[in-house]
Amino acid sequence: MRIHLIGVCGTAMATLAALLKHRGHDVSGSDEHVYPPMSDFLAAEKINVLEGYRGEHVAARPDLVVVGNAISRGNAELEAVLDAGIRYASLPETIRDQWLWDAQSIVIAGTHGKTTTTALTGWLLTAAGADPTVLIGGIARNFGDDGASYRIGKGKAFVIEGDEYDSAYFDKTAKFLKYLPDIAVVNNIEFDHADIYRDIDEVRLAFRRLVNLVPRGGLTLLGIDSPDAAALGDKARSRVQTFGLSADAEWQAIDIRLEAGSRFRVRRKGEDLGEFNMPLLGDHNVRNALVAIAVGVDLGLDVERLRQGLAAFKGVKRRLEIVGEARGVTVYDDFAHHPTAVEETLKAVRRSAPGRRVWAIFEPRSASSCRRIFQDDFARAFAGADEVVIASVFRSSLPAEERLSESKLVADLTAGHVRARHLPDVETIVGAVAREARDGDLIVVMSNGGFGGIHRKLLAALA
Repeated sequence: MRIHLIGVCGTAMATLAALLKHRGHDVSGSDEHVYPPMSDFLAAEKINVLEGYRGEHVAARPDLVVVGNAISRGNAELEAVLDAGIRYASLPETIRDQWLWDAQSIVIAGTHGKTTTTALTGWLLTAAGADPTVLIGGIARNFGDDGASYRIGKGKAFVIEGDEYDSAYFDKTAKFLKYLPDIAVVNNIEFDHADIYRDIDEVRLAFRRLVNLVPRGGLTLLGIDSPDAAALGDKARSRVQTFGLSADAEWQAIDIRLEAGSRFRVRRKGEDLGEFNMPLLGDHNVRNALVAIAVGVDLGLDVERLRQGLAAFKGVKRRLEIVGEARGVTVYDDFAHHPTAVEETLKAVRRSAPGRRVWAIFEPRSASSCRRIFQDDFARAFAGADEVVIASVFRSSLPAEERLSESKLVADLTAGHVRARHLPDVETIVGAVAREARDGDLIVVMSNGGFGGIHRKLLAALA
């Protein structure tokens, strides 16, 4: 079968193309720009990627065109597909039809922590011998020599990150609604994706629909520390288990200690399953690990092997990843772009290294973080840092009344006795931070994009 991908960008293109190729399909793709290392990965997998969107790219009439959510009507290649009557489908439909009907689908969802929890669950099942297939929206270091966003297994379990973002221009519903969950994890629910959802009620509805898909013999795991996630228990027709730090949770993490990583004990319905440890920092990651353990136990896997697997977990790239150290200053790269994620990340760093100065360098880049809707929330979130640097809003085309105000954020932080400033571009930020950083400082760079290569530039300037 000849399958062509359009409007499927970055890691998603590489992952889906590689998975399809492993199933024996002839795979190609089109994208505006394909940069290393993604271009190198695709070339190594012998996947032909064409630059730009042109009608001639589909002139040979592939059997199926996978249409990603990065393009819409008016795209030249998409118009050629429609004019020619070529069969097409969205990315989540393709994943469902190619893999999930015959699998035991384990869908990991939630506003925060999806990627890390999917990687954790996939790795723990692998370490305990379940041999799952895993599909992640990031690069998990435990898979492949240099990390990978997928794993192909021979077992029945298919662990997949359940994204609430929309599917394609012709299907504006959440991707996770196509994933046929036998086990559904909802870690937490908050408002996000302001370009897709009008308000929190629309977000809640999407997650209610997910829970409604789980069959009676399946399992729904809900984060009890998130009120909106916990409330979904009344909507489920399957078995329901809760997890979290609360004493009311069926799966509870207790005695949490943050050192080089995190240590905690697991209690299920009062039964002590012993101590677990992992390299990841923070209460939020303890919750992520806790539900991964719960999935493994429900599948009948050995607790000791799950414990060993967690200790060997290497993390996910761009999730509080140490990029390097120079002049006694440690630089982290983190994907946080929602106020809650920012707050949890800074709290974890602070608790792991008391007494050290913490910098937060933030690029408002995502569709939600660029908007004023999180203005006050960001002022609270960054209060956990000693030094805050705010870059200019990435989506400068937004109307001023809708756009996050850098000056107001700085003023609000300053009023709360946090040293903050707005520095407009990467070069200015790098220069200022390199001059002022001192031995022992921890610098957390936060963006859901490349941020102009700031991490390496900062390390070079510090050195």
